[in-house]
Amino acid sequence: MFDQASILNGLVLGFGVAADPTNILFCFLGCLIGTLVGVLPGLGPTATIAILLPMTTTLSPVAGLITLAGIYYGAQYGGSTTSILLRLPGEASSVVTVLDGHGMTRKGRGGAALAIAAWGSFFAGSMGTLFMVLFAPLLAVLVLKFGAAEYFMLMALGLVASVVLAQGSVVRALAMVVFGLLLGLVGTDANSGQYRFTFGVMELLQGLPFVPLVVGLFGIADILTALERSARNDEPRHAGAIGSLWPTRAEARRAAPAAMRGTLVGLFLGLLPGGGALMSSFVAYSIEKRLSAKGGDFGNGDPAGVAAPESANNAGAQTAFLPLLTLGLPSNAVMALMTGAMLIHGIVPGPRIMTNQPNLFWGLIASMWIGNLMLLVINLPLVGVWVQMLKIRYRVLYPIILVVSLTGIYSVDYSVFDVFLTALFGLVGYALNRLRCEPAPLVLAFVLGPMMEQYFRRAMLLARGDLAIFVERPISLALLAITLALLASIAAPHFRRFRTKAFAE
Repeated sequence: MFDQASILNGLVLGFGVAADPTNILFCFLGCLIGTLVGVLPGLGPTATIAILLPMTTTLSPVAGLITLAGIYYGAQYGGSTTSILLRLPGEASSVVTVLDGHGMTRKGRGGAALAIAAWGSFFAGSMGTLFMVLFAPLLAVLVLKFGAAEYFMLMALGLVASVVLAQGSVVRALAMVVFGLLLGLVGTDANSGQYRFTFGVMELLQGLPFVPLVVGLFGIADILTALERSARNDEPRHAGAIGSLWPTRAEARRAAPAAMRGTLVGLFLGLLPGGGALMSSFVAYSIEKRLSAKGGDFGNGDPAGVAAPESANNAGAQTAFLPLLTLGLPSNAVMALMTGAMLIHGIVPGPRIMTNQPNLFWGLIASMWIGNLMLLVINLPLVGVWVQMLKIRYRVLYPIILVVSLTGIYSVDYSVFDVFLTALFGLVGYALNRLRCEPAPLVLAFVLGPMMEQYFRRAMLLARGDLAIFVERPISLALLAITLALLASIAAPHFRRFRTKAFAE
């Protein structure tokens, strides 16, 4: 169905769409906002995308998704700046970059560390986009053979994997999945027309609105949590020496193979539910740590410790789009928000996008190449500007973001109820943060729950109520076996020790 000629034609179409002046402008804005989000500690891409999601509803689907995607992978670039210069991670996926990045800054090689991070990110982002171009058509052809049973098992596998790979307690992650599934049941049953969990509130008859939920859980809750932290320390940090932006030959020799290994790690971990940029950076750093010579300088200013995690998080951020665009399966919280953005525009994510919405599919992929080029220009020459941005005090910044968030929510449907709902979920999200419950599995379950219910009912109609349909079909049986293996792994003592050690590192 998809040969080399059709892929080439798709790329030509995609670059034609991405090169539209409007799309280039919004790609640039997304990358610029993403870099700023990465630079400012406490503002993550998930919260920012949730806050800006209402505003993208007024754009075309292509421009809106290009903007949100630029914010996501742009934040991976920006997060390295504060990690390297200030020993202060701007983004969670840049936490491990602090160790060797700031170590290079202490040696007067901060500029070289920034260059290594930027070029490694550009290489990884380009490879991630190429990986999507080559494998997306193959996955789309495979998924076209899926029926209702296969789709249900695929989504069940995604939820179980998000529990296994979530940080912290498995029990808490499982509770978040159940909570998300329950929230997804609110509204009118499509089959019977009965109202479920609406409590007589007319605004809930169509279900809980997606945008107020995610803006509350991520945007408002993160603002409240960050304000609590900044109340204890609101002083601006001072950057270390930047120095020359050109790495030495010895630094380049250390960084290049590490960037390649980190890219490979990110390419594959980005595909996993619960994976993406964060897990990719940690695993890549752990690999370099084990490959480094004992007694070396790793952890105190080794270029490999900068190149590997920064390449991995960018590759993981790019390939996280692949399961969404081909399987309709969001692999992390940001991809769940992208799913919501597509649904708001009337687009159902999955393999049909490539054939029914080729402008959107290929335009989004082509924009990633353009965005990665933009990010090189945005990050290296303007590093001094980004450092100056850190002088903005949080007590000034966050009230502005709060007003923008609530204004955006109101502008979607002009509903005061949505504003109150956002505030309610903001308090819920703040409480979850205090209880150390990760909200990402909740959002994944909220997005996937209604679709799982539909596919389960379709499978039961086709099988006349016989559950054997899930084991009689080969693909469904394979997905069921993987799901059960993941569930069994949770109870295995060896896996629990490995998981605890991995997240501790």
